[in-house]
Amino acid sequence: MTERPAGRASMDVAGLAAIDVHVHLHAPGDASGTDAAARRYFGAGGDPDRTALAEYYRSRRMACVVFTVDERLSGRPQVANEAVLEFAEANADVAIPFVSLDPTRGQAAVDEARRLLARGGVRGLKLHPPLQQFVPNDRLAYPLYEVFAEARLPVIFHTGHSGIGTGMRGGGGVRLKYGDPTPIDDVAVDFPDLPIVMAHPSFPWQDVALSICLHKPQVFIDLSGWSPKYFPPSLVQYANTLLREKVLFGSDYPLLTPDRWLADFAALPIKDEVRPLVLKENAARLLGLAPA
Repeated sequence: MTERPAGRASMDVAGLAAIDVHVHLHAPGDASGTDAAARRYFGAGGDPDRTALAEYYRSRRMACVVFTVDERLSGRPQVANEAVLEFAEANADVAIPFVSLDPTRGQAAVDEARRLLARGGVRGLKLHPPLQQFVPNDRLAYPLYEVFAEARLPVIFHTGHSGIGTGMRGGGGVRLKYGDPTPIDDVAVDFPDLPIVMAHPSFPWQDVALSICLHKPQVFIDLSGWSPKYFPPSLVQYANTLLREKVLFGSDYPLLTPDRWLADFAALPIKDEVRPLVLKENAARLLGLAPA
């Protein structure tokens, strides 16, 4: 068996100020124009260099869920799942690795999932239906869900509008219909023990996402990809009340930084007792870093 690098010290969960559940690892050399268009949409972002990323979170006493997106639509260079796992191993004090697999790859994606889980270190799955061009309740994806449901590992689904492709000719080929969270309700019914995270405020389907999260006990919402100052009132209301234990801090680094996100979150009328739930405690429980 191949030995794994020792990496840094293990994660000090008690000492963390926050857990960011939505951080992308990018590959350099994008010639498609997709990353440049996304940066124009989001405004100034963070440094995508992986060393800089790790030091950014370390210096702020934050952990982060890191992943790539297994897709071929945008034309961006791919980051291998192995590279994500190796990054997390080398930065185990701050990084929590999710893998990404395109369900439209069929059995090949399932086989890779099983291989990666057997390798060790995988903490969840990241899916992006608009970029991977599938509807979440399409039965083609169910064999992949079965692998992660069996392992009781969470799946993050992109929902709502896509900053990727915004402003590009034809939206860069991204079809926004795949961001509708409604089909995720079927997945939650058919896989009742599969933890599910609906990523982002799900504009223009925000109330649908809130309803699913309220109705299905294993479904969560991450608040990434939007500055909190743009959150709709309904999202703030439910985060403060009925969904206080089911909403998660996420930034979308490097496109949106935690510094910017947290500064705007501080101005929201969130109850003092709810803030630590959103920023850390809910994610720690979901990720198995704290007692359920």
